[in-house]
Amino acid sequence: MMDIDIISVFPEYFRMLDLSLLGKAQNNGLLQIRAYNLRKWTHDVHQSVDDTPVGGGAGMVMKPEVWAECLDELLSLPKSEVKNTCDTCDSCEEAKIATNKIDSTKPILIFPNPSAPLFTQKDATELSNANHLVFGCGRYEGYDARIPEYYRAQGIDVREYSIGDYVLNGGEVAVSVMLEAITRLIPGFMGNPESIVEESYTGSDALLEHHQYTRPTTWRGISVPEILTSGNHAKVDRFRRDEAISRTSEIRPDLIKKLDCHKLDKSDRKTLMSLGWEVSGEHPRKNCQ
Repeated sequence: MMDIDIISVFPEYFRMLDLSLLGKAQNNGLLQIRAYNLRKWTHDVHQSVDDTPVGGGAGMVMKPEVWAECLDELLSLPKSEVKNTCDTCDSCEEAKIATNKIDSTKPILIFPNPSAPLFTQKDATELSNANHLVFGCGRYEGYDARIPEYYRAQGIDVREYSIGDYVLNGGEVAVSVMLEAITRLIPGFMGNPESIVEESYTGSDALLEHHQYTRPTTWRGISVPEILTSGNHAKVDRFRRDEAISRTSEIRPDLIKKLDCHKLDKSDRKTLMSLGWEVSGEHPRKNCQ
């Protein structure tokens, strides 16, 4: 079972996680999801979780002391002080390096942050092997930057991710996105595990997925590609592979540039060259026009 704790000032938002496959996974004992209200760990009448930014500026910043009381409890950590931490000291660098690999025996603390590295399918796959994930949903102008710094120094695997080049009102939507991407990769979550094998961004070459069709084969004057009804599975596989390469080349050429040319077969190379890519090097590069 994967334990998932979510901290938010709007825990009611996560009632939707009881629906669909996520709900079934919880009922079947694959997941246990708990949403906590951060205000539970406040001590003032107004249950304040934010304060004005140091140095001035618009908006409010979420206070570290409230988050710390919450996280210390959920992570079973004693209160302590961190000395001489900075972006370049040995303890900080060692903590950052340690986050490159999953230790399934330890919790992983995750904060959505539009200024952080992009969350990818590779991250989702890695995190699907964890036993305990703790998500913190920021609000307002975000959370005090000392929070992830402190918990890294305590030996916690802290991850900060962006889900795209845009800003949201809070981290709840981003957490929901990451949760869906992570949990659907847990064995037993999907009814048909084969359905995730050829999806976009999946596998070593991480191409966009080919188009999908269903019956009727002709609908409102539009027919599916004839090759798909031929019954020739080898030709169908090749057609879909070529379409995936073509779509990726058009929409996400950055993914094509990451392909390993040494792992491409002759047909892959031919398709890429027809699309204007040079494949003689380590990675494909676009031919100059």
